[in-house]
Amino acid sequence: MSIDTVGENISLNHTSGGKTQHIFLFLEVFCQEGGIQSYVKDIFRAYSGLGQGYQAEVLILRDSPEDSNPFTSDILRFHYFKSRKPQLGRIKMAGVLVKLLLQRRPQQVFCGHIKLAVLIQTLCQPLGIPYTILTYGKEFWEPLSDKERRALAGAKEIWTISRYSRDRACAVNGINPQKVRMLPCAIDGDKFTPGPKQPELVEKYGLQDAKVLMTVARLWSGDIYKGVDVTIRALPKIVQAFPEVKYLVIGRGDDQPRLAQLAQDLGVSDRVIFAGFVPTEQLMAHYRLADAYIMPSQEGFGIVYLEAMACGVPVLSGDDDGSADPLQDGKLGWRVPHRNPEAVAAACLEILQGNDKRCDGEWLREQAIALFGIEALQKQLLSLVQSQ
Repeated sequence: MSIDTVGENISLNHTSGGKTQHIFLFLEVFCQEGGIQSYVKDIFRAYSGLGQGYQAEVLILRDSPEDSNPFTSDILRFHYFKSRKPQLGRIKMAGVLVKLLLQRRPQQVFCGHIKLAVLIQTLCQPLGIPYTILTYGKEFWEPLSDKERRALAGAKEIWTISRYSRDRACAVNGINPQKVRMLPCAIDGDKFTPGPKQPELVEKYGLQDAKVLMTVARLWSGDIYKGVDVTIRALPKIVQAFPEVKYLVIGRGDDQPRLAQLAQDLGVSDRVIFAGFVPTEQLMAHYRLADAYIMPSQEGFGIVYLEAMACGVPVLSGDDDGSADPLQDGKLGWRVPHRNPEAVAAACLEILQGNDKRCDGEWLREQAIALFGIEALQKQLLSLVQSQ
């Protein structure tokens, strides 16, 4: 089988000459949009800035060369394996990985998803090459298969995005907490900035003179943990104190009809605006419409909270999930029981009154970027790779 059929002409004969040599493997990065994909791109951005001598080969199972990728360089070399037959793609990926392992003898292999962990363990362990598994959230919160657990046990380290994800995954899947390291999500402070509400968007959504609550979330029936329905249930009480309030919901999915019916049943359908899908490049302008970002959810971390804070928007999250990290245990935002409309309403009223320090947009932005900006991620990533 010729590996040139993968979708690019792969050269494995160059030598790095640098002080480290890494391989990353992911399911998908550029063909989809989502929290995990955003996080992985931030890792690429941080890795690219580590300095001379750092070089990695990146293998992506479901992406193709046609997918837009701004990170291709001498530091990050990408290989794509998208195939009409998924199993064929995995075979091709395994073939290229074997060649890289044998010819390059990397210092470390980084597994970007549990679904790739068994393959990586199978190929790396006989060669004595250590591997690290990256974890995110709910994919590790339920019991894994025996093979996947063995792959976790064989990893040198496990990286995850929050204390909550670490604790829940360790409890459910018997992971040694001493093996887990933190690599939190990051926010690009140049991409997400405060600014005035765009008049054309205010007009488009009918937000003139409104106090705007906002949520960015998939509206899938399997993702009701995002809490959009809870926020809708909180609206009648909020409207009593702030008759001008509107709730802007950004996202799409099969749960929207149920949510729209709920708003109608509660008499607040005129307060809820379903904006549908908004591309990433337009999100900042939408965050700027909000007076508060409301998502009483259960997240592995919750990058959207950082995006809102970087735009100077106060935030509300659930109180039993990974959002404890971006919200710094409540120092930077409101944390409430995630299925409690009364608690959501009470917190929203506090936010809209604007008397709390957590409503100070400039301070909020400074804190978020200092703790979770790209520079902070880069320092943490450097610390982790140097410790390998």
